[in-house]
Amino acid sequence: MAEAAFLAVAGLALSGCVVGPRYVAPSTPPPAIGPFLSAAPQAASDQPLPAGWWRLYDDALLDQLVQRALVANQDLKVAAANLAYAQGLLEEARAGRYPTTTAVVSPSYGEANPGTAAQSVYAEGFVVAYQVDLFGQIRRAIQAAQANAESVRAAEDATRVTVAAETASAYADICGYGRQIVVGENSVALVQETYDLALAQRNAGAFSDFDVDREGVLLQQAKATLPPLGGQRRVALFTLAALTGATPAELPAEVAKCQTPPTLSQPLPVGDGAALLRRRPDVRQAERALASKTADIGVATAQLYPNVTLSGSIGSVATTVGGIFSPQSVVYGLGSTSSSVPPLISWTFPNVSLARAHIKEARAQASGALATFDSTILTALKETEQALATYATELDHHTALLGAQQQADEALRLARVQLQAGTYSFLDLLQAQATAVAADQAVAQSEQAISDDQVSVFQALGGGWEDAPKVLAPPIAGMTPQIR
Repeated sequence: MAEAAFLAVAGLALSGCVVGPRYVAPSTPPPAIGPFLSAAPQAASDQPLPAGWWRLYDDALLDQLVQRALVANQDLKVAAANLAYAQGLLEEARAGRYPTTTAVVSPSYGEANPGTAAQSVYAEGFVVAYQVDLFGQIRRAIQAAQANAESVRAAEDATRVTVAAETASAYADICGYGRQIVVGENSVALVQETYDLALAQRNAGAFSDFDVDREGVLLQQAKATLPPLGGQRRVALFTLAALTGATPAELPAEVAKCQTPPTLSQPLPVGDGAALLRRRPDVRQAERALASKTADIGVATAQLYPNVTLSGSIGSVATTVGGIFSPQSVVYGLGSTSSSVPPLISWTFPNVSLARAHIKEARAQASGALATFDSTILTALKETEQALATYATELDHHTALLGAQQQADEALRLARVQLQAGTYSFLDLLQAQATAVAADQAVAQSEQAISDDQVSVFQALGGGWEDAPKVLAPPIAGMTPQIR
């Protein structure tokens, strides 16, 4: 009879259903998959973005720094630990498919029957209990954990995108500030030359003290630009050190010597919207999170139905310790009425009100995950369009600044010639010189802005994670985290 009941329930388990909604990935709006609106011809092309976009700069030092960051960055180690945790949750969910086993050891002493001599009785065995997944609660839990692990893996890839871009940006800032320092030093030398000329002319009686003081103001202003630039370069160096998992003293010495920001002169390969949404890890992360929350609805829905558990036991009973290993002492059963062995079939009936509350919670979380997915799509497109528009605008700005620089240099040359000819005042020379200095500084700042804008475009495109090396979470010595 017990065997028949067991087979009947087992057959029911094999034909059990899976409750809850069947997940279907949301579709992408057709307008999102076309060319980018801000991809100006001089700024971008529809060529696909390479995985290691920073290699386009052909800068060995930049490549070395990014590769180091993708291995040693501490945020990536945190992401690796989060992924390991999510994978542990998946293993825990999968363990629900297997029965649980309890070992039972029960030595006793007493009368087996009234009036008989007391004796020792030794019993040992195993109790096995198996939850029948009639309504797919375990299967949905596994689906939820699997999708969650995939979402966390995508979050790790998103961290790689950020680390690569921030490393390149910090390096570009170091080089950009280095370039501005060189321009500032040249400006100081230029103004110093004019100041020395004014001082000599004042001593000869040709210029007044007022002329010298005006030039002295311009000289001090030129000198005043250098300390902030040096400080900003040091800040960028410290940022780069942290990104690469190093102390400031461990950075390669040649990094601080860079004076030319990495810049691409050809249009950036950006592809189109469809490639962007396939590549961006945050889009994948949001989609997988939606899949996980949808599966959670099934887990909650299964709580509306009874929870069925099958149990059985096998062991041995003997009057001596050695006897329990004898084949004749083996006993087994399907369920029991004793306290140590649960019944053959146990039904746990749910609290329906609580189950419905769980379903409501799960549906709300899935609805929020869907909104997050839609928002992530829009954010990916917005960030890319903004980065492309900013970059294209800066290219035009830089072109105009170059023209202004050329005219300022020519005006300064003519002012010197006419000053020597006596047809130009020293004040006019000072004004021309101030304009030329400002034009040189503006061009240097624009060069750095172009480099930063290019990195921003690459970051918005979401590349750089495809060929990145695997990062392991740091091991824990004993039970106390070690800080290196």
